Amino acid sequence: MTQATLTIVTGHSRGLGQALAAALLQRARPGDCVLGIARQPSAHLQALAAHSPAHFEQWQADLADAAPVAQRLEQWLAGHEQAQQQTLVSAADAAPAQPAPAEAARTEAAPTIWRELRLINNAGLIPTIAPLSQLGSADITQGLRVGLEAAMLLSAAFLRASENWPAPPGAAAAGRKVLNISSGLGRRPMAAQAVYCAAKAGMDLYSRCLALEESAKPAGARVVSLAPGVIATDMQQHLRSARAQDFPDLPRFQSLLENGQLQTSEATAHAILQRLDAPGFGEPVIDDVRQ
Repeated sequence: MTQATLTIVTGHSRGLGQALAAALLQRARPGDCVLGIARQPSAHLQALAAHSPAHFEQWQADLADAAPVAQRLEQWLAGHEQAQQQTLVSAADAAPAQPAPAEAARTEAAPTIWRELRLINNAGLIPTIAPLSQLGSADITQGLRVGLEAAMLLSAAFLRASENWPAPPGAAAAGRKVLNISSGLGRRPMAAQAVYCAAKAGMDLYSRCLALEESAKPAGARVVSLAPGVIATDMQQHLRSARAQDFPDLPRFQSLLENGQLQTSEATAHAILQRLDAPGFGEPVIDDVRQ
């Protein structure tokens, strides 16, 4: 029986999310599953998946309206839970016969049990870069829905569906982890970034609340809100494109590029996945990849 992992990544079609999904596909073992959720699919990841032992799925969803995809995720996980429970029952009932050599070679056909389920809430949105008084209601609501509401809805669906997940052989319970990609801007104020800062600050505190709730359960999920540092992504380009009169911190973001202080998405993804795989994941709840 193959013991594998399921990893769900939101905002997987570009930037850090795409780098995370790519790294997961490249390091995957047989039976692993990577599920990406974003507005658009990634052709790059689909090409990588053709050479990966992992099962790869992409769901198109607008996380500004995350309730439908959260419901879909809960139902999808429920179906897999039933299938894996049946796999364990069948394995327990089967006679311990030695397989024929031809059958033993077919490892890809071995039943798969997910020993660990992980949700990475990576999707985020920086709306128009301007003082709050200059933002329209769509900018404000979309930024908060994508950056905070979607993460909470998906986390709730993930935790409900996986709460009684069948334990793999030799374990008391399946491992469950929620990794929220936060930001330093959720921990310090910045003019013209009220919506993004509020979403990330909310993510930090909701992560702390969630960690308290899960710690009271016999096999609760482990939760971390992780700031990934400054990364060379489209989001940084968006910040550098702001008007100086609207964004007092523009020179700082320009200097990050000029002084070579931006990390690549690939290097950051590697550091994040090291944290996710670590035995001590969950302590501390509020973390920074640079620490």
